[in-house]
Amino acid sequence: MAVNAARDLPKAVAALAIVALAFLPMARMPAFYESFIYLIFFWVSLSTSWALLSGFAGYFSLGHAAFFGVGVYTTAALTTKFGVPFLVTVPIAAALAALLAAGIGAIVFRLRRLRGELFALLTLAVTFVIATIILNTPIDGGGGVFMSAVPLPNLMPTPTGTIYILGFGLCLLTMVVAWWVAHARLGMGLFAIHDDEDVAEAKGVPTFRYKIVAFALAAAIAGAVGGVHAMYVGFITVAGTFELTVPLYVVLMSVLGGARHWLGPAIGATFITALLYAFISGGEAIMGRAIVGLILIVAILWLPNGVIPAFQAWLKRRHVAPVATRAEVVPVVPAAEPQISERVIMQVRGVTKRFGGLQALAGVDLDVRDGEIFGLVGPNGSGKTTLINVISGFYPLSSGTITLDGTEIGRDPAHEIARRGVARTYQIPRPFVNMTVLDNVALCATFGGPARSKAEVRDEAMHWIGFTGLGGKEEVLPAGLNLHERKFLELARALAARPKLLLLDEVLSGLNPAEIDNAIRLVRAIRAQGSTIIFVEHLMRAVVELSDRVAVLNEGKLFALGAPREVMRDPRVVSIYLGKAYAA
Repeated sequence: MAVNAARDLPKAVAALAIVALAFLPMARMPAFYESFIYLIFFWVSLSTSWALLSGFAGYFSLGHAAFFGVGVYTTAALTTKFGVPFLVTVPIAAALAALLAAGIGAIVFRLRRLRGELFALLTLAVTFVIATIILNTPIDGGGGVFMSAVPLPNLMPTPTGTIYILGFGLCLLTMVVAWWVAHARLGMGLFAIHDDEDVAEAKGVPTFRYKIVAFALAAAIAGAVGGVHAMYVGFITVAGTFELTVPLYVVLMSVLGGARHWLGPAIGATFITALLYAFISGGEAIMGRAIVGLILIVAILWLPNGVIPAFQAWLKRRHVAPVATRAEVVPVVPAAEPQISERVIMQVRGVTKRFGGLQALAGVDLDVRDGEIFGLVGPNGSGKTTLINVISGFYPLSSGTITLDGTEIGRDPAHEIARRGVARTYQIPRPFVNMTVLDNVALCATFGGPARSKAEVRDEAMHWIGFTGLGGKEEVLPAGLNLHERKFLELARALAARPKLLLLDEVLSGLNPAEIDNAIRLVRAIRAQGSTIIFVEHLMRAVVELSDRVAVLNEGKLFALGAPREVMRDPRVVSIYLGKAYAA
């Protein structure tokens, strides 16, 4: 009962608060308080919508005022110039803002270089462009737009009560959307994009589509909020609508509360709005803004992840996770005699990859058989990792073809290749740093494998965590793992997708001899599960022990191919590793 009470009490309190806030205008309280609470709703909606892209996916935007302003002026223009009823204009404002965001994203999100500060500057520039267009067209024309003659629907006893209830409705809708995104497949993908977008794509997350959806959702909410706010303000000007304080306050509120948590921006917005009004009502507006700036500095230094994540971390330190959540460790047993089919599962023909004037791969031809461990070796710079990156879709082909089970995949995006059954590890482990071990593996089971329920995804993740010897580490962040454990986390993530073809990129590098022996046994057990493996490695003992066949690359070309011991004794192969003096 205690567990149920702890779970259900917050829900009951939230339900009572929603009901109380919904009926508050019926109490006919002074208009000042209705306006004050409306402004809290206003900032909660704006900051939470900003977090859908910038907090969840890590695409830091300084252009949220652009979508807010589109909403403001859509409502202003449609109501004053065309006589459209006010309530009809709000969804139109949301739709236009969403279309603008989708159009920007369709261009910007295709360019890998437009991330981080470049994306922030670009969105800020969009704000200035839109403001200039509105200012120099009949939409505004420089004189502003009066909204006083626009009729306001009588949803509540007073006009301020009507604005209040509209703001409350949008705020509630925004919070529901944020909660849904955070707990849905979309949110899991966005959090992965935040931590490492390229890895998220390789694990099956459709990053381009998810970013477009998040951007459009964020903009739609901002546009709807702008439509309602136009009626609240009454007199619309470009300077007041597109001012820089809008995105700055939104960023501050989100960062203070915790931009990666669905509730964080609401906490930050409520606190900052109340603080500003406390100083404004006392006639100390400048002092209030100075204190807000000081809070931002303190938040960055002492609460870089925000109040909510800091509180959650404190609770986790106080309450140790129960043992029942740990995965059962599955014994890693040596594989039986390998059953290698003559069927070719992957065919590489004439694969070429150029980086400007540098040719990293020059017409590579390979056949990989179903069920085999295919070793891929060569000196540094020979093109091994480049070939892995081309097969997995990280790099586009310059020319040639790659087929998997007879289907051409060479020009598919990485997430489609992952969904077709290709999984990979990274030479330097690249886990999602803000996700636990369990969440890292569950994401790969969600996006890389067949469609499954949440319970099935969790069971699959727990199985592979136990299989790789990480049982008991489910709730640990990657920073709490050593190199050996991070390497095995890479394996668990790849295996959770149940791949047809597993690409292992130097999984043994950096391990001590005992860990290498354990990893070799694990790779054999993985093959026994039915996977075909391409194994890139510099440790020749492991290559000879594990591989059924070995291909040697040199200067981007296939140099030798055959049985491991024969290839390693080939004088030509010895010469490219040690020099001609050793090849005699």
